[in-house]
Amino acid sequence: MNRHTTTASELKERLEAERMARALLVYRDGEGHQRILALPQEPQKITVGRGPAAGLRLAWDREVSRAHAELEQVGGAWTVSDDGLSTNGTYRNDERVRGRIRLKDGDQLRFGKTLVAFREPVVTEGDTTFLPEETPSLPITATQHTVLIALCRPLRDNPYATPATNSQISSEIHLGVDAIKVHLRSLYRRMGIETLPQNEKRARLAELAIHRGLISDKEL
Repeated sequence: MNRHTTTASELKERLEAERMARALLVYRDGEGHQRILALPQEPQKITVGRGPAAGLRLAWDREVSRAHAELEQVGGAWTVSDDGLSTNGTYRNDERVRGRIRLKDGDQLRFGKTLVAFREPVVTEGDTTFLPEETPSLPITATQHTVLIALCRPLRDNPYATPATNSQISSEIHLGVDAIKVHLRSLYRRMGIETLPQNEKRARLAELAIHRGLISDKEL
């Protein structure tokens, strides 16, 4: 399985899709391009396979069977099942799927050589307050820009990774942890997210930085 560097524009595309508050499948096609499939909101089965009738068709992957697995919404939750359909098996988070398994946000599925991320974003009350188009554009300093790059760097190789910790940022840009905290607090205020719970601020800051184009692909 080939590893691909996730660009800032791809991250932005994924975050825009997550704003729809629908379950998504994120994967790469045979040429390495990011693809996003929004799953239907009404209950139905989706076949995964190489065959032309597959709802998630992975025609380029020769290790995927024509009818490889099924995705189905059961009781409001998405599930994956194989039930012996495939030759090479279906895996969730590196464990082989046997029978039907309920999916949760962030699960990574593997059909043949193809990795497919399952996303089920939850939009909580008040999220629209922090949409980037509703936040005034405020200049940031060169040091704050450097902090943002280091914060978002883990997302380059894995769009579901956790943003860098204060210690990791400090090691990368050679600035004390206390100074990092000061810059992050300033960025939280500038982005209008200082009232968010502490455990949500870092991820939201990274999201907004990517949404607003404050970080380029080359910088990540």
